[in-house]
Amino acid sequence: MVLESDYKCNGVINMRRRDREIKDFNEILRVIETCDVCRLAFNDRDYPYILPLNFGMQIENGKIVLYFHGANEGKKYDLIKRDNRASFEMDCSHKLVTDDSVGNCTMEYESVIGQGKIEMIPDDEKYQALRILMAHYHKEEFPFNQAIMPQTTVFKLVVEQVTGKRRMKKGSS
Repeated sequence: MVLESDYKCNGVINMRRRDREIKDFNEILRVIETCDVCRLAFNDRDYPYILPLNFGMQIENGKIVLYFHGANEGKKYDLIKRDNRASFEMDCSHKLVTDDSVGNCTMEYESVIGQGKIEMIPDDEKYQALRILMAHYHKEEFPFNQAIMPQTTVFKLVVEQVTGKRRMKKGSS
């Protein structure tokens, strides 16, 4: 029997393939910075509800905080009101690797998964949160149209557990 404590330690989820685990916190942050989509999974009774979102990241009090935005209404907000716990996944650096001599193939990748709790961002903090989002996709300051802010809901996921995983051909990481 595998106990939950075998998989969680100090906010980091341990994994079966430890040879692929990214253990360094700064390396996990680098993978997050490389990814351009984060998938959030919400509790929706019989089946999880998952959706891809643009995001921004910041470290607050030593924790990863992921910022998201969307229209002011939708299913995700109903689910968050019911249960603000969510899981997330993001992946990048994909490359198909084939070995024609043995008829084998695999995929190189880097990924981060985790769990946390969602908090809605109040209107007076929305501008700064949107700047964090924009900074993920723009190296320089991007002057976004603030007129859209009333039609935009912003929320954050305060990450409680996280792990990273990497599969790269020897010599390619």
